[in-house]
Amino acid sequence: MGSLGFQARPLSVPGSCRVDFGAEVTGVDLNNLSEEDFKLLRDCLYTSQVVVVRDQQALTPRAQYELTRRFDPETDIYGHGKTIDKRSILHKDLKTIPHQPQVQVIGHGFVDSFEGLENIQLKHPHHNTFHKYPVSAEEDDDCTHFYRWHIDAALYDLNPPLVTSLLAVTVPKGRRQICRWDDGTGAELDVPLGTTAFFSGYRLYQMLSEEDKEFARTSRVEYAAHPYVWISSAHARSNGLGLFSEGLEIPDDKLPPIEVAKIKTYPMVWKNPVTGEYALMVYGIPMRRIHLESGEVLDNLAEIRERIYKLQRPGIDPELIYPHDWEEGDLVLFNNHGVMHSVVGSFRDGETRIFRQCNLAASRTPLGPDTN
Repeated sequence: MGSLGFQARPLSVPGSCRVDFGAEVTGVDLNNLSEEDFKLLRDCLYTSQVVVVRDQQALTPRAQYELTRRFDPETDIYGHGKTIDKRSILHKDLKTIPHQPQVQVIGHGFVDSFEGLENIQLKHPHHNTFHKYPVSAEEDDDCTHFYRWHIDAALYDLNPPLVTSLLAVTVPKGRRQICRWDDGTGAELDVPLGTTAFFSGYRLYQMLSEEDKEFARTSRVEYAAHPYVWISSAHARSNGLGLFSEGLEIPDDKLPPIEVAKIKTYPMVWKNPVTGEYALMVYGIPMRRIHLESGEVLDNLAEIRERIYKLQRPGIDPELIYPHDWEEGDLVLFNNHGVMHSVVGSFRDGETRIFRQCNLAASRTPLGPDTN
């Protein structure tokens, strides 16, 4: 028996009738989480994929780290390691809390002092730094794009974290934006300012044809060495799902030294450790090659990017997206091996957003479809 106070109910998703994941949990003390309640929380996470716990303003960075680590007790390293190359597209987005280095500060605006950090300038990632065709400057206040559909993962040397925790500390309110796909479909979604958007890899796998399911179950994806440096000059599609192939990737001889043993190759399909369900989990942006069951290796970037894009694009239809409407004190946990997510939105000068993020490089590789 767990705590009598633990309760979980499905998330309310206004305007969507096909989002089949997400839960809101009440009746837990995350600063002092019992083993019984943690087991309930873990089961809830792996059956719901995204879990929201409200009013967690009192959650300390230490408790956030300890909670995140309980999902994978054999690891203790931040998901991207101790240092990030200055050329990486991730470098400018993260500030490390000095007294809890596994926890990062992300957001937007100037912050005088926060958790031992002084006079920091946070910068919310804006799609105009990464997309080939960004929203025009005239429309930027009202319209936006998904920045980059991704999992939290270094994809070189370190394994993708099992779980990510995000805590909203300061959230500007009052504005909404129209997120446009701008991919020729006319798709768009009214979203809260600075939402974090999610889609389900499990639903995506279920939507595949039997032929595509077979291809996904039997193929593996090789990711580039130093992937976020490798793609630092490339341009993303307007819906944030993958890159254009323009030959702009950084050549191997211009990357940091490459250790072949640290290059990561993972199954396309990842198995849920609780339900056994399959999720299509290909991170198309840093993908370098596809290894087929036959032993053939596909390495024409333009062709493999297009193939994976066609598999994944149905999963980001508007009715399948959960855009979280952040409130201060929200703690969101998500199954990083089962959902993909994206930063969304553009902030004005003077709008301050402060979040704490924690994820830990996994102690194991993702579970493939043949894992017992």
